[in-house]
Amino acid sequence: MIGGMQAQFLKNFDDHGFKDKRSIMHAALEHFKEEKELESLRKSADLYSEIYSEEDELKDLTEAALTGL
Repeated sequence: MIGGMQAQFLKNFDDHGFKDKRSIMHAALEHFKEEKELESLRKSADLYSEIYSEEDELKDLTEAALTGL
């Protein structure tokens, strides 16, 4: 169920630069999807960082790749 503030926002869609209520919902869902994808990328990066910091062999391989050895 849509709360009072959300309902008022939807009602005044044109005041916020949207052509209709559907375009607001589309923009909101797209924003939510992008936020979830970014959250997933952050978690993945954190996991890779944690693994990297604990694995000396990975550090050695990375250093070798950077120096061209």
